[in-house]
Amino acid sequence: MGEGAPSSGLGGWRKGPFTGAGLTYDCYEKGSGPGVVLIPEIPGITPPVLGLADHLVDEGFTVVIPSPFGTPGRPETTGYVMGVFARLCVSKEFRAFAVDAKRPITAYLRAVAADLAVRTPGRGVGVIGMCFTGGFALATAVDDVVLAPVMSQPATPFPLGATRRRDPGVSHEELERIVERSRTDGLCVLGLRFSEDRAVPPERFATLREQLGDAFEVIELDSSPGNPGGFKKSAHAVLTAEVRETPGHPALAARTRTVEFLREHLTPTT
Repeated sequence: MGEGAPSSGLGGWRKGPFTGAGLTYDCYEKGSGPGVVLIPEIPGITPPVLGLADHLVDEGFTVVIPSPFGTPGRPETTGYVMGVFARLCVSKEFRAFAVDAKRPITAYLRAVAADLAVRTPGRGVGVIGMCFTGGFALATAVDDVVLAPVMSQPATPFPLGATRRRDPGVSHEELERIVERSRTDGLCVLGLRFSEDRAVPPERFATLREQLGDAFEVIELDSSPGNPGGFKKSAHAVLTAEVRETPGHPALAARTRTVEFLREHLTPTT
């Protein structure tokens, strides 16, 4: 039984710059098999993010982790988080408060996904976004190569006011394309959140359920007082910080379902 969240280091990861949509960031790659782009959460590629990444590699995926913010491998501290958060709040690439918005970083992430798709088995890739980057995964699904977008605790735009709480994190034009793909291409989207997570309001998922219907699969973990998983009301990071390698643990089950979702949509059929 693990007492803390699974974590890992940068050993074995291949680092190289990647340029797309006028932006250049380092990307880290490892593994073989169908491709998955794992977008880190604030403050960056921390040991728990690498723990998730190595788990995906062990499950048979080729994983690419872009590094658009933070210091790869650096452990999370309050000061580190706040420093990265402050920069992202004013960054034009991320548009943290904008509603009905296209975000420049998502064009870069689509380029990363397209590059990975031509180098890995199957007809496309999965993309996982978490926290600040949760909605970025959805935005990449305007492109046909993205077959399995996963939105884990999508917190952008920051939910200040009713309009931002309802905003799905993509522009109206992008959402129309995603809805079209769900109807004509069989696209499915996986969303994960904790029930009491104020950073990820339920209205955001309600908007997506209204638009996508059964094509939007939701995993909502109970973080209300006295919940059986023992989660604090502040629980947030479904696939990283809250996971425990304990059979029956709710966040572990959510991670397992995420892997199944990726495999269902990415594994080449014979």
